[in-house]
Amino acid sequence: MDTAEAARRFVRVWERGWAEHDVDSILALYARGCVHRSMPFRAPHRGRHELAAYLRWSFAGERTLDVRFSEPIVGPEGRVVAEFRVLAEEDGTPSTLAGCVFVRFDGEGLAVESRDYWHAVTGRQEPEGSLFFA
Repeated sequence: MDTAEAARRFVRVWERGWAEHDVDSILALYARGCVHRSMPFRAPHRGRHELAAYLRWSFAGERTLDVRFSEPIVGPEGRVVAEFRVLAEEDGTPSTLAGCVFVRFDGEGLAVESRDYWHAVTGRQEPEGSLFFA
């Protein structure tokens, strides 16, 4: 699968999957032996099983109101980056999460490695100076 096509599918499925807390649709984007890093200083989630546990933990207590991903940018060696912004309620408190995801795909278009960098604030806020929320 072409990297740009895999990247567009990745953000489209993540956008819908996060909004609906559909762990299975998100997991289908990843290779069995994938490595996902959810924060720079956390241990990585290795394989679909660990990624599934992380996603279920992340979605618990969250009521998602709106999820948006930017158009992905394909860089050298097929590496991809996309921004995201999520409006949610965390245990009843309004929150905004904004960040970006870096992804590397295999030849079949499955994510073999991904890394997120994000920040959350209380309340509703649009990120300043982002690629698509300006």
